[in-house]
Amino acid sequence: MTALLHLDASPRPGRSGTDEHGSHTRRLTDHFVSQWRRQRSGDAVMRRDIGARPPALTTVEWIQAAFTAPDRHQPWMREVLAESDALVQEVLDADILVLGVPMYNFSYPAAFKAWIDNIVRVGRTVDFDPSNLEDPFTPLLADRPRRAVILSSRGGFGMNPGGPLAHLNHLEASIRTALGFIGIERFHEIAIEHQEEGGERLEASIADALSRVDALVDELQWSRETVPACA
Repeated sequence: MTALLHLDASPRPGRSGTDEHGSHTRRLTDHFVSQWRRQRSGDAVMRRDIGARPPALTTVEWIQAAFTAPDRHQPWMREVLAESDALVQEVLDADILVLGVPMYNFSYPAAFKAWIDNIVRVGRTVDFDPSNLEDPFTPLLADRPRRAVILSSRGGFGMNPGGPLAHLNHLEASIRTALGFIGIERFHEIAIEHQEEGGERLEASIADALSRVDALVDELQWSRETVPACA
């Protein structure tokens, strides 16, 4: 059985194509999960809507708790880290992270950054050995293959790799860096463009993205059925 983590970072509550002013990224994540479950209805899907309920920001109390050895945790420290622990566990349990992340000012929304800050945890998702001067960090999620599917939307266009405005796009690269740091190294990226422009170009971009989601679901389901879990 494959476990999916379905995460949405858009503050827009609805989906484009269904709700007025709905989110394009929510439309893509919903389409991915719906297509996946159409073929594999028994697979587990964990749902996390950080657009509606953003994770808490990092505080001095959080830092103190996170960098205190677990056997020395006081009750208030466990309480401070409870949400982070839950977010970390969802990532640990997932085989595929389905991430709906719109582009805001060249990168991702603050709620998604808060999620990243909660799941990149020394002792939980990455280890730190100061005696190793070449590379003191060891990712803890490299124990088995995990994938991240990044489903994004952009107001402009030409921001895909090789595009004329690719240098302005810091969204996917930043996600790859953070998740790769903890051991997730297989990525798939699909984005809708032309949102600000609207019209035929936006509709064509939406249709292309939905088609690519369909193809990706087929590809991933085929690979999980034919490739051993230890590969």
